[in-house]
Amino acid sequence: MTTRLMTWRTRGSGAPADGAAPPGATAVRPDRPPSFAGLWYIAPSLTILLVVVVVPILMSAYYSLTDYSLLGSPGWVGAENYLDLVADAGFRRALWQTFVYTAISVPLQTGLALVIAAVIARRTRNRFGAFVRSALFIPVIASMVIAGSVWRYLLGTEHGLVNTILGLVGIDAVNWLGRPGTALVVVALVTVWKNVGYFLVIYYAGMLDIPEDLYEASSLDGAGGIRQFWNITVPSLRPVTLLVVILGTIWSFQVFDLVYTMTGGGPGGGTITLVLAIYNSAFENLQMGYASAMAMVLFVVVLIVSLAQRALVNRK
Repeated sequence: MTTRLMTWRTRGSGAPADGAAPPGATAVRPDRPPSFAGLWYIAPSLTILLVVVVVPILMSAYYSLTDYSLLGSPGWVGAENYLDLVADAGFRRALWQTFVYTAISVPLQTGLALVIAAVIARRTRNRFGAFVRSALFIPVIASMVIAGSVWRYLLGTEHGLVNTILGLVGIDAVNWLGRPGTALVVVALVTVWKNVGYFLVIYYAGMLDIPEDLYEASSLDGAGGIRQFWNITVPSLRPVTLLVVILGTIWSFQVFDLVYTMTGGGPGGGTITLVLAIYNSAFENLQMGYASAMAMVLFVVVLIVSLAQRALVNRK
């Protein structure tokens, strides 16, 4: 029989009897060797994460330092691809247009989701409010390809529904997706229409956690609905707003299918975003090494945004 040694940590004073635990004592067992049995439980998820996320990132980092064309073996070129990116006007334009697209879509979808959620949470906590939430969430569950195809048809110059309605009130048809000055804005607005329902649900859930006592106390002090919104609702939803902004920013930098479906990057490259530029370089020009360098730049941008979110949350 194996004897298990056990010591006793006494909270009070007095010597214990031999083999007996003193009153108020806590058993202290000797240190056990670390057990790695828990790794078997996370092994499937960890394997998928490594194969789907970590390995592709490492491969992209390697290929970004090579001259790889998918038709031959990669040849080491070092930082040449990154130096070419600095001098590439097309890459700078795609990066700038991605920033513009993000600057249009993120504030609009964040503000609209917040205002609509506030109205529903404070005024229509009934079946009508549930219907509004459900109706606004329908675009979220539709794929980007379907949404882009529908809006491309609606915004058509000759037979599009939007221009048909404008014609009924005497306004000439507008080439929404054929002008460099309007195409990127229109795509960003379609993104707002697509995402606002998702962020609305997040805001609505956050508003349900705000204590009603705050609104009741402010009402007794004479605060109206707008003042309550700015002084209670908005400050209380600061962590939710950070989440919404960061998610929207990351999604905006990764936009591809909506732009590809609606404009294909046109007119004249006026809607080419960073991910679309990566796609064109990799699968149309067969410059996989150069595309991998673009992908690593995108990875760094998304990483910086994520770290900024964590810093803002921790600062609170």
